[in-house]
Amino acid sequence: MSLQNHRANNMLNLDFSQRVVINSNDLQWSQSPMPGVLRKRLAREDAERGHATSIVKYLPGSRFRSHPHPQGEEIFVLEGVFSDESGDYPAGSYIRNPEGFEHAPFSNEGCVLFVKLHQFQPGDQQHIRVNTSNAGLRPGPGGLSVLPLHDYQGESTTLVFWPAGERGQPHTHFAGEEILVISGELMDKHGRYPAGSWIRSPHMSQHCPYVEQDTLLLVKAGHLGESGTQFN
Repeated sequence: MSLQNHRANNMLNLDFSQRVVINSNDLQWSQSPMPGVLRKRLAREDAERGHATSIVKYLPGSRFRSHPHPQGEEIFVLEGVFSDESGDYPAGSYIRNPEGFEHAPFSNEGCVLFVKLHQFQPGDQQHIRVNTSNAGLRPGPGGLSVLPLHDYQGESTTLVFWPAGERGQPHTHFAGEEILVISGELMDKHGRYPAGSWIRSPHMSQHCPYVEQDTLLLVKAGHLGESGTQFN
């Protein structure tokens, strides 16, 4: 098999012109190259390199060897405590490791992470550590509360809290939108998205979301190009 065919066979959800919805609770854990580190792949370019979006689980006491992050690493800690040489990061922590940063991550008690690899824009060297549990949300549009986490050349990542019963306005996703439902349940005319759901909507897609219960979302916007490709 040629290298080109091998990579094509390993690709998963890399057509950014298509809407993708995955309830990660329905996926089975698979083993990573490191013992005790499991993952659920949501999108990937190749088996062990390139663009990847995953839910990752560290079993208690597991460790990853030291490694760099070409085109960066973005992490949101969903459960437990994630650690590396720079500190300990409990659930609710948001982390950005730019290209050139190297670490050997581990978890003494175990943790679950949302991880995006190889997706930074050229020139984005922001090294971010935010414990969102302590940072405090601020008033957003309508009845929403928001916590901006990252912004670079039109791309943004924001934590958004929707109070029970909140209804959004119809809107268009210029350059796309990606949502991870952290808690509660998001809804729109297309369906219902419980905690653990990952939704990637392409450039110029539209929806009118609403919730029936308190719902917390991690929202990334402006990172999908007009041509259906990711900015990188």
